[in-house]
Amino acid sequence: MKLNLQKTAFIFPGQGSQTVGMGKDLAAQYPIAKQTFEEADSILGFSLSKLMMEGAADELNDTVNTQPALFVHSLAAYRAFSHLYPNLNPATLAGHSLGEFSALAIAGAFSFEDGLRLVRKRAELMKRAGGLASGGMAAILNLDIPALEKVCAEASTPEESVQVANDNCPGQVVISGSKAAVERAMTGAKLAGAKRALPLAVSIAAHSSLMNSIQQEWNESVAAAKFSALQIPVIGNVYAQPLIDESAARADIIAQMQSRVRWTESIQYLASSGINTFVEVGNGAVLGGLVKRIAEGMTILPLGNPQDFAALE
Repeated sequence: MKLNLQKTAFIFPGQGSQTVGMGKDLAAQYPIAKQTFEEADSILGFSLSKLMMEGAADELNDTVNTQPALFVHSLAAYRAFSHLYPNLNPATLAGHSLGEFSALAIAGAFSFEDGLRLVRKRAELMKRAGGLASGGMAAILNLDIPALEKVCAEASTPEESVQVANDNCPGQVVISGSKAAVERAMTGAKLAGAKRALPLAVSIAAHSSLMNSIQQEWNESVAAAKFSALQIPVIGNVYAQPLIDESAARADIIAQMQSRVRWTESIQYLASSGINTFVEVGNGAVLGGLVKRIAEGMTILPLGNPQDFAALE
């Protein structure tokens, strides 16, 4: 195999990477992947795999289905990798937002079943929060974080707030909050020199204070789930630092609900610690594109389809 796993991080995508047809070729090629999709269908009590592989886009794009679909696809791809290369593990793991759950499952923080149930619960709660308080998100291009934080502070009121939600890479940051505050911040960002301010096609203000309505129930769900020691280091979203034990993992996914995804800092941390190869495990290549803009000279490989596995040999 081409990879030097001691210098390789496996990274896991979050919402926005889903596409109809995801997992179909993987399941056809690898029995372990097919088993993973069937296991997910059994746990959830409906055919998520059929929805992923053959369903309508609007149904897959419903957050209650998107989040489990991405989690299951990433786990299926990783299990196929482990079947082909037993006893080989990457040096470290990281996931973007929902992708952090894929990373934690692979690190052994929780079982596939417990992880999938948590992800489904997270998706249901986030959708409910969106119904209780309609929010929005917007991508801001070419405005640095300090300037954007100032814009968000000026656009916020006690009743309507907006904040930085995803620090994806230099020049691409997502803000999140109440619709009115997001719109004010988009105007403010342009006045502050942003190249573009683009509203995202979502009704959920992820990683913002609008998730507060479901925070307590989420805390209880995480507290009730069984966690174990991490077998591979995972870089957490909230602080862009390794999660050292199961209590740190719990705390990170609890805080993540209303906190910024520090993806730029996470990749910078990994690059500074000697990682030079990033393998994006799951659907699409969104994260690989972000890594290219964060750290120079990195090798970036997708791992979600049979042809991606062939490229590793």
